[in-house]
Amino acid sequence: MKNRTVIKTLSGINTADGDGVKLTRIIGSHELNMLDPFLLLDCFESDDAQDYIGGFPEHPHRGFETVTYLLNGKMRHKDNAGHEGVIESGGVQWMTAGRGILHSEMPEQEDGLLQGFQLWVNLPRSEKMSKPRYQEYLPESIAIENLAYGGTVKVISGKTDKGTVGPVINDFVSPTYMDISLSDNEAFSQRLSLGHNAFIYVLQGSVNIITDQDAKSPLPSKHLGILSDGEQVTIESAEQDSRFLLIAGKPLNEPVARGGPFVMNTEAEIRQAFADYQRGLF
Repeated sequence: MKNRTVIKTLSGINTADGDGVKLTRIIGSHELNMLDPFLLLDCFESDDAQDYIGGFPEHPHRGFETVTYLLNGKMRHKDNAGHEGVIESGGVQWMTAGRGILHSEMPEQEDGLLQGFQLWVNLPRSEKMSKPRYQEYLPESIAIENLAYGGTVKVISGKTDKGTVGPVINDFVSPTYMDISLSDNEAFSQRLSLGHNAFIYVLQGSVNIITDQDAKSPLPSKHLGILSDGEQVTIESAEQDSRFLLIAGKPLNEPVARGGPFVMNTEAEIRQAFADYQRGLF
């Protein structure tokens, strides 16, 4: 099988969103506008409450999905349809905004470490005006696979080569979303569908991506590596414990029009989204 390798690396840009929440924007910036079907990837990590206490007050979305994965802390979610819950450390919320929703995401804490990611996944044209819905999973519902030398694979979506299946179902882009921890000098291989766009984001330590010629492409901590096409990826930790996200999905290959919290296929649809929001139709 053809091994994927790293074709581009980036570290993202420091920015703020919501009510002044400090974060690193890894996808969705001038460095990397999108990686179809992924529209945005934000990383937030701080033990200073002033960096996150403002949270994300009520705001609209239409036309895509938001995936919130918390590593540390708690976040309370509310929407205008009466849905409310708390995303806990190690838990995930996969929200399909569809035709429109108003929601807020506020820290359920006044001190301590808040750390996690929000990923935006595009919806195909046929689903952009679908009914909003959620897939929410507590930490104990996330599938975990133990590796031979002490590493672990938390599977949010997709299936490992050994058959461990994540709870999130998405038939539009068939995503792979895995949180992988390796001990020093441990390796992990995972098949990925040909044609799917894929990337690795390193949370801790550094890793090497192994090519077909057994060459090593290094990827340091706090960096994203976009992978070439291929049938599998092989990653090894670089003489220290490491942790990284492996995310992949089928590109939609459709026109993308953006307008702040709305992602549609045409500028006319973006204007309609703003009009619908202003008329209170969400």
